Amino acid sequence: MFQLTDEEVESLTFQIGMSKPTGRGGRRTLPYVFTEQGVAMLSTVLNSKRAITVNIAIMRTFVRLRQVLVTHQELAKKVRNLEKQTVSHRISIKKISTILKELFEPPLEPEEKKNPIGFRMDK
Repeated sequence: MFQLTDEEVESLTFQIGMSKPTGRGGRRTLPYVFTEQGVAMLSTVLNSKRAITVNIAIMRTFVRLRQVLVTHQELAKKVRNLEKQTVSHRISIKKISTILKELFEPPLEPEEKKNPIGFRMDK
């Protein structure tokens, strides 16, 4: 069990779900919370049916939270890989773009006029 910091409590508070931290009816002290191991230890001490039911629900919540965290880590890894690919593609597109510009731009120096090939009648 440990006590939350002000920042942690602030991140848990949302607009209409909790009373104001100061003034009437609000929380005047920082709350204490349990870790997963703390809940397991608590369950060895409490033996009522209600305590067992609540403990099972809390443990299932911890398991689900762990699964969500793993999923988010996998998604974050995929996003990082996509960002790397994007940078790689951006470089390739710039190279292709410069090559295409060079191909479509007229040459800087005009070519010398050469005599056309073939028979001419005007000479």
